[in-house]
Amino acid sequence: MVDYTEGTGKQYHTGVGPSDIGEYVIMPGDPKRCEKIAKHFDDAKLVADSREYVTYTGTLLGTKVSVTSTGIGGPSAAIAIDELSKCGAHTFIRIGTCGGMQEEVEGGDVVIATGAVRMEGTSKEFAPIEYPAVPDFNVTNALVKAANTLGYKHHVGVVQCKDSFFGQHEPEIMPVSYELENKWQAWLRMGCLASEMESAALFIAGSFLRVRVGSCFLVVANQERAKKGLPNKQVHDTEGAICVAVEAIKELIRQDKNK
Repeated sequence: MVDYTEGTGKQYHTGVGPSDIGEYVIMPGDPKRCEKIAKHFDDAKLVADSREYVTYTGTLLGTKVSVTSTGIGGPSAAIAIDELSKCGAHTFIRIGTCGGMQEEVEGGDVVIATGAVRMEGTSKEFAPIEYPAVPDFNVTNALVKAANTLGYKHHVGVVQCKDSFFGQHEPEIMPVSYELENKWQAWLRMGCLASEMESAALFIAGSFLRVRVGSCFLVVANQERAKKGLPNKQVHDTEGAICVAVEAIKELIRQDKNK
């Protein structure tokens, strides 16, 4: 492959090198969330700011950890996990927002993914569609343990991933409305908890790269509750999901040290 960095030793898109990154990385979509997450670390410092990729590195329990934003969607998320793994990171937790789908999933809840519907394009350039998008078992268990320890209301199950935000929220205006609406009903009937945009790509890329990946999300609101006239509060503060991700990283560090 051509070295587009021309020998700088840094990754082309994220702008980081091996000395910049911890082995454990939290991955929000929004670059503005990175500083907020980094405040949970000890001695966090900004180490890179390139395109949608903002990176802070500090420590947790004396172990080097990082937070790197990915922007919106699968392509940029897959680039991030690829470049960060090349710098030595081996454990990743995506933390972001999602829209609830089942009635019991309300704004402010936390969703932890056990699998992702691959209704997006990025993962198809890694693996055939028959290959499942599933997170690492130990990372998922650490997230569940963290949510229980911290006392956050949470749900554990399959999420749906897509490439078009407005295809979810306004499917009737799309030329392929027949497909979007019919498949949405299928996901609901199969019990999908929530809809978001990055986990399928990260789970598949992680499987290929042989790294550990998990995901947890803040539920912003639930359009299905709104359709049925049920209370549908909106919550935009991601602090709960961030705390779950940070506590899960600590749990994984403890486990890894004891091996």
